[in-house]
Amino acid sequence: MSGITLRARSGECSGELFPGALPDTLWLSLPRKLTANMLGGMIYCECPVDCPADGEQVTVLEKGDIAYWPKVSAVCFFFGPTPLSGDDSRPVAPYPVVRIGKLSGDVSFLEDAGDRQRIMLERSF
Repeated sequence: MSGITLRARSGECSGELFPGALPDTLWLSLPRKLTANMLGGMIYCECPVDCPADGEQVTVLEKGDIAYWPKVSAVCFFFGPTPLSGDDSRPVAPYPVVRIGKLSGDVSFLEDAGDRQRIMLERSF
């Protein structure tokens, strides 16, 4: 697995990208300054990579999941319920995404990251 660090104005956390062509391509393209788009308990950031988004496409995720949204070439970070969440409060993406990694620890600081604010995604070893 490839380590990452996610930094927002409200805090930071580490995580891991799963093995695979898309996560590896993303990891090799780091560091990246991204612009946050908030959608409930999900942040998505445009982040085009030159690699097909192979893998199972899902819509129901878990807190801390990192996914890639092929339709808009965006990396997504899930930290809480989204507008499509049900009674179980699990994050639900508006379109199918490919799960590519997992953030570690408490990710609730992302709630205060701020829409249209900068997020830094970096490699960690």
